[in-house]
Amino acid sequence: MASCLPYGAHVRANGIRQHYLRFGGSGPVVIVVPGISTTAAQWAFVAERLCGGRDIYVLDVRGRGLSESGPHLNYSLDACASDLVAFADALGIERYTILGHSMGARIGIRASRWRPSSIERLIMVDPPVSGPGRRAYPIPIEPILRLLYGAQRGEVDMALRGPDAPKWSERHIRTRAEWLHTCDERALIESHKGFHHDDVHFDLGNLDVAAALIVAGRGGVIRAEDEAEIRRLLPSIAIRRLDGAGHQMQIDDTEGFLAIVEELLAPLRFQQLDVSTYR
Repeated sequence: MASCLPYGAHVRANGIRQHYLRFGGSGPVVIVVPGISTTAAQWAFVAERLCGGRDIYVLDVRGRGLSESGPHLNYSLDACASDLVAFADALGIERYTILGHSMGARIGIRASRWRPSSIERLIMVDPPVSGPGRRAYPIPIEPILRLLYGAQRGEVDMALRGPDAPKWSERHIRTRAEWLHTCDERALIESHKGFHHDDVHFDLGNLDVAAALIVAGRGGVIRAEDEAEIRRLLPSIAIRRLDGAGHQMQIDDTEGFLAIVEELLAPLRFQQLDVSTYR
């Protein structure tokens, strides 16, 4: 399949340099926001599959990839959500869908509460549901940092192929090994702390946008009781569950993940339905 990547570029928005990849170039706009230690390059394979008839932008969140990083930056959820809103404004994007994974979903939640008039829909992919007074996020920061340090030394490749590592394809292993070193250590630490300090449930209870939740059946991040609470907070939400996939469901079950996203992006089909399970 030929790539539909017109270009990668930088834009100054919210006072920082933000890097993005653009796919497709015409049609409804989708902005993809990756997770805590993931870059735009690692989501390129998803954008390549979604870009037919769509204009896909994949962001490097501050402190990751080729976007600005460093000790002068604030890595809070508010700062990242402000980046997302300012990014769209800087490029003159008036209406868009947010497809956010993990941390990126939390960024999308906050941005959607702030700017509902700009958001066509919000698709949240396995967002951490930790927060004040809630159980801890099940993925600790220590193994993420160990991988980062290995990447900074140029030694992460073997760790990504170890017996305890996910069974990813060569393409995904190489891409993660290539880009992980670009993550700012403090960005990872502060974002992980934010999973426990920021109350996105308040945001969910005050959203005025069409929203969907995609849950990883083996992720351990979102439980049945979490789904029920989110539906109470946002009764109109569409919930889809991808059984057999872990937190990185876009890699664990790419075809299943893309089938769900395509369904949710289809015109006139984004509405509340019974919870669906994809196997």
